[in-house]
Amino acid sequence: MTSRERVVKALHFEKPDRIPIDLGAIRATGINAVVYDALKKRMGIHTPTRIHDPMQILAEIELEVVERLNVDVLPLEGSSAGWLFQDLGVGVRKRLFCGLEVYFPPGTSITEESDGSWLLRNAGGAAYARMPKDGYYFDYLVPTMAGRHIDPGAFHPSGTVPDEELDLLARHARNLYEYTDKAIVGWGMSLSVIGLSALLSNNITQGSLDEWMYMLMAEKDTAHEMMGRYADAVIGCLELYHQATGEYCCAWGVSSDDAGTQRGEFIAPDLFSEMIKPHYKRVCDWVHANTRWKTYHHSCGSVYGFIPHWIEAGIDIFNPVQISAAHMEPERLMRDFGGKIVFWGGGCDTQRMLPLGTPEEVKEHVRHNISIFGSGKGGYVFNQVHNIQQNVPVENVEAMFEAAYAYGL
Repeated sequence: MTSRERVVKALHFEKPDRIPIDLGAIRATGINAVVYDALKKRMGIHTPTRIHDPMQILAEIELEVVERLNVDVLPLEGSSAGWLFQDLGVGVRKRLFCGLEVYFPPGTSITEESDGSWLLRNAGGAAYARMPKDGYYFDYLVPTMAGRHIDPGAFHPSGTVPDEELDLLARHARNLYEYTDKAIVGWGMSLSVIGLSALLSNNITQGSLDEWMYMLMAEKDTAHEMMGRYADAVIGCLELYHQATGEYCCAWGVSSDDAGTQRGEFIAPDLFSEMIKPHYKRVCDWVHANTRWKTYHHSCGSVYGFIPHWIEAGIDIFNPVQISAAHMEPERLMRDFGGKIVFWGGGCDTQRMLPLGTPEEVKEHVRHNISIFGSGKGGYVFNQVHNIQQNVPVENVEAMFEAAYAYGL
């Protein structure tokens, strides 16, 4: 069975020959460039390391590493389309604080402050994120959705996508489909519980999450009108992305938000159902009526109360399944939602187990999680919970993927 066939079976709740494995195809479950570089050097691979996500310092996963780790999925998104088939030297070369030399995407602008910290700047030169000296990743200068206010171009709020991005995306999708047997998942323009207003209204300013939450409760008609316009823009972009990529992709990200804290949902599930779900449903309905894509949704945290609403809205795939959060135990999730939504993640806790456990503990942890999530007829793709951070021992990363393959058979 090819990787593509394996993933498609899992997404349709059919039993594949083994549980599919992902690393970074859904971009919020990737790997920091430093630990990635150490990992591939242990494989005897000494190519330059490239970063696809400057904010989080996440590595672009090379095809040789994909094969060595038995990974079945590859990403497709406009921000990094074409990197796999370009010269390794393309990009902005920079030395990280730890001394590792990496390549950032072309056009990345990073300046250094007098205290040694780095500022990440948009195309207009405005700084929107900062990484302290010896830090591991950037943080937005203004809390919540500030980066999206400062640099909104990547989100195409007008409902259009630049032709050059679509052309590059189309070529990249065709290359990935024809020259690999991997499943391809796409990302580009999505809804967000927290950020919907940020891209639409001049009345909502930076750091105004409180105002948006107030609108959801006290100015419902205005909030619905704003979200409706944003959903229009999302559908407009998805139509263009679909025209460019055809049926090369098996799934596309249609919504993304960190809608849960460690202890519970960020907003009341009933409020989500009333104010947010109708707009999610309209986008998912368009995807299901006009493409063969499955829809995927990214959200961290304790979001148990949202899951039935996501299912009703038409979300097919949920990532990254933060099993360390309250009410998110694998047993509970499978008991209540197994066979109704694809769990893409939850394979290894990245808060405690992956950075702090021993390789043997990591393997046993993965075995346990796979035995639960993989107990149904498909409906599961292995991924660690969120990104592998710089301080994770490379031996633990190796142990995790060894276990994912061995126990997924």
